[in-house]
Amino acid sequence: MPEIRVAGEAGACYGVERALQMVESAAAEGAGVVHTLGPLIHNPRVISDLAARGVDAVGSPEEAAGDTLLLRTHGTVPEEEARARELCSRVLDATCPFVKKVHLAAERLSSEGYQVVVVGEAGHPEVEATLPHAPGAVVVGSAEQAAALPHARKVGVVVQTTARRALLAEVVEALLGVAEEVRVINTICEATSGHQAAAERLAREADVMIVIGGRISANTTRLAEISAACCPRTHHVEGADELRAEWFSGADLIGITAGASTPASQIEAVRTEIERMVGA
Repeated sequence: MPEIRVAGEAGACYGVERALQMVESAAAEGAGVVHTLGPLIHNPRVISDLAARGVDAVGSPEEAAGDTLLLRTHGTVPEEEARARELCSRVLDATCPFVKKVHLAAERLSSEGYQVVVVGEAGHPEVEATLPHAPGAVVVGSAEQAAALPHARKVGVVVQTTARRALLAEVVEALLGVAEEVRVINTICEATSGHQAAAERLAREADVMIVIGGRISANTTRLAEISAACCPRTHHVEGADELRAEWFSGADLIGITAGASTPASQIEAVRTEIERMVGA
């Protein structure tokens, strides 16, 4: 029978666990209708479970007027948070503490006269929530984009918490060619780095890798990319029902990792289903 091994660091991070506890507590209190401003986390299965319990995601504070509203883990632009506090009976801030560190870092660099560069994915909720903290900040997603920036005397860099360290290094190297001074505040979350390193170690040994998490989750997608680079038989699933028995044919070691928005219960469900499929 094949060995089934879960990566040493995998699944829900501190920020996600904290947010889930907050929404669970708010819903259990029964003190009115509870909403989240946008999807609380990037995990469609969790969001569906919350919706089934009456906790729905809204697109604006206006849709939650008079009710309880949780601000998503990825952060919220200041203007939207202010409107939420004006309109809603209660506002709970589930923004990940590590995301708040990015906001503070961007503010500090901007106040010190740096042109702020946010390394990450343009349009990602976390990045969009960071930009207002440094007026004039620009988003850079590759070394090529960094090299194309206009010359600047002082450039300050912050990073999307789920970005790859390799991307940060590439961007900084490119910025050295367009700026006289480059100051970097590395805001990549330690949990993200740990997940990625553990996934890579396991993928180098595994015959098959299963990556669990939302397909819209940036950090889960990166885990899938890292795993696939080391283990071609990598499959990204959102739940146990997507597994296929033929994926495990001839495998001696089946590896499992999971994104930072994946609860332990989903990891266990996948492991149990794989055990059933391979007869372990």
